[in-house]
Amino acid sequence: MTTEKTFDLYAERFDQKTFNGRLRRSLNLIDPRTLLPKVFFGLSLNEAQTLLKQYETNTLPLGTEHRRLLNAKKIVEATLHPDTGEKVPAPFRMSGFVPFGSPIVVGLLLPNPTIWGTVFWQALNQTHNALVNYYNRNATKSVPNSVLVQSYLGAVGSAVGIAASLSLILDKSKGLSPGTRFFVQRFVPFPAVAAAGVCNALLMRRNELNTGIDIKDENGNTVGTSKLAARKALYETALSRAVLPAPVLLSAPVIMTFYERSSLMKMFPKRHLLVQTVVTTLCFGVALPIAISLFPQIGSIKASDLENEFQDLGKDVFYYNKG
Repeated sequence: MTTEKTFDLYAERFDQKTFNGRLRRSLNLIDPRTLLPKVFFGLSLNEAQTLLKQYETNTLPLGTEHRRLLNAKKIVEATLHPDTGEKVPAPFRMSGFVPFGSPIVVGLLLPNPTIWGTVFWQALNQTHNALVNYYNRNATKSVPNSVLVQSYLGAVGSAVGIAASLSLILDKSKGLSPGTRFFVQRFVPFPAVAAAGVCNALLMRRNELNTGIDIKDENGNTVGTSKLAARKALYETALSRAVLPAPVLLSAPVIMTFYERSSLMKMFPKRHLLVQTVVTTLCFGVALPIAISLFPQIGSIKASDLENEFQDLGKDVFYYNKG
């Protein structure tokens, strides 16, 4: 007997009304194994798509395992954009955020950074974030290239400006001991990254506020375009981006400070960079699913909170892709 009857291609596997359900979905979405699906799941992207198509047309091979269907859905959801169906480049998928983003975060947390080092790592970090925001945006409406370029420059400029200013202020502070200055300097990246992360998300997706985003009914049918839904989607995304760096850029420096004062540092001084890389990656891996689980991927909004044109459609709630 096949297990296809217990599999639902369209329904969420986990309850998205609860944080625990959203967290479990997020852990599926950010699973780095989906970057190499053939190696870890025995399915390429094309094979996963074919398997789901066979399920949809009721032509699954006899004996297809439930787990294989779940893996196929996981691979497709982690790889393809939900609005366009296009393949997202690996470094800019949620599943690639930690593997490709961790080296950059390690660079942000390097001790005794120069001004130019700060500028370089902040610019690189916001470039990566901007591309992640772009490739995972709500893509129901097109965005002019000129708007994307302006938004990118604004996001990078905000990050570099905040970080460089804080570093300069710290350098000119004469009342701090070298030890205190070194400790405080390790936390400079957080306000810069948090503020710039919000600016990045808002700037890269600000066109949605002008054009609106598609909203759908409970059956997935598009019923119109709403600027108010776009505002709610951007608020949720911006808040998630503000929360994301906190566990990474606050916890990692504290952990590394304790490590540097421990006997382990004296015994293995050459392993400092390795330890910092491991600590940063672990903190990043914990922070990412929590941040993206704050709000459901498919958000809901009451008809009463939308434009007048949606008030008399006989629906109380509509849905949108948060991006």
